[in-house]
Amino acid sequence: MKKRVAVIGAGLGGLSAASRLARKGFHVDVFEQRDGPGGKASDLRIGGYRFDTGPSLLTLPEVFRQLFSELGEELEDHLEFVRLDPITRYFYPDGTVIDAFPDRERFAAEIEEKTGEKAEKVLRYLERCRKIFDLTSGLFMHRSLQEVGTYLTGDAFRTLSRIGQIDALRTMHRANSEFFSDDRVVKLFDRYATYNGSSPYMTPATFNLIQHVEYGIGGYGVKGGIFEITRRIAKLSGELGVNFHYGKRVEGIGVEGSRVRGITVDGEELPYDIVVSNSDVTNTYNVLLGGNVKDIGSRYASLEPSSSGGVFYFGINTENRELLVNNIFFSGDYEAEFGDIWHRRRAPRDPTVYINITSRIDPEDAPPGCENWFVLVNVPYDSGQDWGSEMKGLRERTMEKIEGALGRSLVNSVEAEASLDPPGIERTWSGNRGSIYGISSNDRRSAFRRQGNRSGKIRGLYFCGGSAHPGGGMPLVILSGRIASDLISKYEQVSVRENRQKPGQVLN
Repeated sequence: MKKRVAVIGAGLGGLSAASRLARKGFHVDVFEQRDGPGGKASDLRIGGYRFDTGPSLLTLPEVFRQLFSELGEELEDHLEFVRLDPITRYFYPDGTVIDAFPDRERFAAEIEEKTGEKAEKVLRYLERCRKIFDLTSGLFMHRSLQEVGTYLTGDAFRTLSRIGQIDALRTMHRANSEFFSDDRVVKLFDRYATYNGSSPYMTPATFNLIQHVEYGIGGYGVKGGIFEITRRIAKLSGELGVNFHYGKRVEGIGVEGSRVRGITVDGEELPYDIVVSNSDVTNTYNVLLGGNVKDIGSRYASLEPSSSGGVFYFGINTENRELLVNNIFFSGDYEAEFGDIWHRRRAPRDPTVYINITSRIDPEDAPPGCENWFVLVNVPYDSGQDWGSEMKGLRERTMEKIEGALGRSLVNSVEAEASLDPPGIERTWSGNRGSIYGISSNDRRSAFRRQGNRSGKIRGLYFCGGSAHPGGGMPLVILSGRIASDLISKYEQVSVRENRQKPGQVLN
């Protein structure tokens, strides 16, 4: 009889684990509180506008290609990735506009032309980012840090023998400001700390590896939107035998002794041999496990959550040709902005604004002559702020920032609108206090303090998703599902011997 696996959450991490486990022969049921798959990678429709609700830039396409390959499919038969060129357009308060090209030489030339920083210096910097990526990715991205065998691999030896080269003792900002003299360039590369919900003034310079992911490998959009990835993986999962239960909120994880016994849904206890939680780790410990694993749950809850987001979905009834698929409007004082987020615990008074416009790739995402703007501003996680007031002020400052850069009013351009604040993010996706990436990386030990993919206390309990190892962002979330499924293959048999009752026999 096949072992039964319950996956909590149909986000990309849960789908990655579920599909692989079904392929390996497990019986897999996915329980999702919302009415469809996706988690943060879902979509939203307002009038004639379609928006991706969360992730907007695809990187590390080979991670997705590997998933489809492991499911017996070719990625290109299901999805079309669109290489972005430029990847992002950066707008500065002084009027400077920098296009970030995927070709490193062209990008370096652009920076030299716009700022005076020499192209060869930019190329040396990007080469340093590549070396950090090469030294760390094999160990930290693709393997469980809980397994002794991880540290006996060639990847581990290469990383640990050159540990000084991963730049873990400086902050990202210090490393970037010591390398470049122009504040605009420092600000551009400091921005990558926000990719894992952290501050460049606190997060280790090791995370400068992210720059290589974009400029060495490339940034992509997806035909049909990011949600198309979710939809296709869910469809393949169903064809492999995964059973989806939408609109079903898991209320608890049952534990007997030190072993998982199942989950509770709609007040009913359902037996399972294995549980994979794609829910936020803090929610898993404090709500689903009822705080019963206090030593782990309290330790994890004591770690600082990542930043959250003030999100605006704007249906814009005009065309703004200065804008690309991805656009950044920088704050005038970056350090003060992160001080607002991390120390004063308020929405920034001078925010950096991100706009993603998928109608540049798929015109049907907006009515003719219109654009769908996904607008994101980094804000603190929820600690009791008056978010009604914070979001009202943030919207005003956000529009002022965009209007100032474009040189025209947009007051009559917004014809459809929705928003999401940190409490809304927590309600919708169970993110701890509205955090987007689990714990922050404002600590050089953060990679080792993140929840592992296998519980060390409860046998049969596994974790995936952005709050578990290896972290947030679509590729890492997909890898978290892979690591969890590999650990299940290692520690759990696919089948259990079925006890068949003989006539007249009473089973105790």
